[in-house]
Amino acid sequence: QVQLVESGGGLVQAGGSLRLSCAASGRIFSIKTMGWYRQSPGKQRELVAVITSNDSTNYADFVKGRFTISRDNAKNTVYLQMNSLKPEDTAVYYCNAKLQMVADPYEYAYWGQGTQVTVSS
Repeated sequence: QVQLVESGGGLVQAGGSLRLSCAASGRIFSIKTMGWYRQSPGKQRELVAVITSNDSTNYADFVKGRFTISRDNAKNTVYLQMNSLKPEDTAVYYCNAKLQMVADPYEYAYWGQGTQVTVSS
């Protein structure tokens, strides 16, 4: 099967920075998109940023200019550099990958276990 393992969350003061990483492993044939979502208590999970296999990116308006998504295709890893963090960025951040496994013609979406990001004021 496929596993997505996130790292890099933690506690930071407002204005600070964090870098999240998410590595996909398993019998992966190709990864179409990788992205980050977040969920705060009482809110629905929302898109933060997504990147395609040819490095096309899309960002939520609330992170434009502050967050940068990138990926290393050789390592099946996606990163999220978060700068100028605000208390409202506090959430559990989830990695997502839409990928095709070896010997399977279909694409499936997989999720990581989530990593907590807390921004103090």
